[in-house]
Amino acid sequence: MGTTLLEAILEPGSLTPMFQPIFNLGGIGLKLHSYECLTRGPRGTSAESAAVMFEYVRRKREEVSVDRACVQTAMQAAALLPSEPCISVNVHVRTLVRDRDFVSDLLRMAEENSIAPWRLTVELIEHMCPCDVQNLWRALDELRTAGLRLALDDVGSGQSNYSMILDCQPDALKVDAYVVQGCHADKHRVAALESIVALARTFDSQVIAEGIQEPADLDTVLGLGINLGQGFMLGKPMSIQTLLKRSQSFVAPMACARA
Repeated sequence: MGTTLLEAILEPGSLTPMFQPIFNLGGIGLKLHSYECLTRGPRGTSAESAAVMFEYVRRKREEVSVDRACVQTAMQAAALLPSEPCISVNVHVRTLVRDRDFVSDLLRMAEENSIAPWRLTVELIEHMCPCDVQNLWRALDELRTAGLRLALDDVGSGQSNYSMILDCQPDALKVDAYVVQGCHADKHRVAALESIVALARTFDSQVIAEGIQEPADLDTVLGLGINLGQGFMLGKPMSIQTLLKRSQSFVAPMACARA
């Protein structure tokens, strides 16, 4: 009997962590804010693409097991980074709702890899509205009490909508690349970005622009007061090996502070 795709994904060592820098865009030059740890699936399979892998995982309702594997892989790789940079890891909201032990296990993984909680941000991903808001609030309280920060991913797309912002009250709103790309020539995208900036101000949240690929878009988000961003123009996802070779290029004061 052959190995299923899920078994291949969960096989130890099959996941590849990739680190994409998030920069503070204000001032002169780029200053490193943090790294988002992204995950690629088993090489040579359809799940090597993160989009394919996580769509498959969601259809199989296996977010909990795969999120655990991805976080473990991210922590082990992040332990090799110099200068104690801040790290964000992606976690499905459904995982926090369904797995009562996930937060304590995440904290254990961080401790085992000498990563202090103040360095960590959990990026919340949701493709369906959470069915148990009370369990979600419990998990979010546990994360905040431990000193972690919360970011809501893909704002302006999918389920990262007003209800999720109200339920999660995140420390950061990550604006989906669909809203950001082409904003320099699209008044409607600018209006959407302006509304997100105003909303973030009310919630005392930071705004991070994803998918920056053109200088004109970078100028536009800066003009709107968005000072954090990531995208291929600024820095592509890198393996831990590549990042270690290039880490001196990104040495800068870290923007996340101890809790």
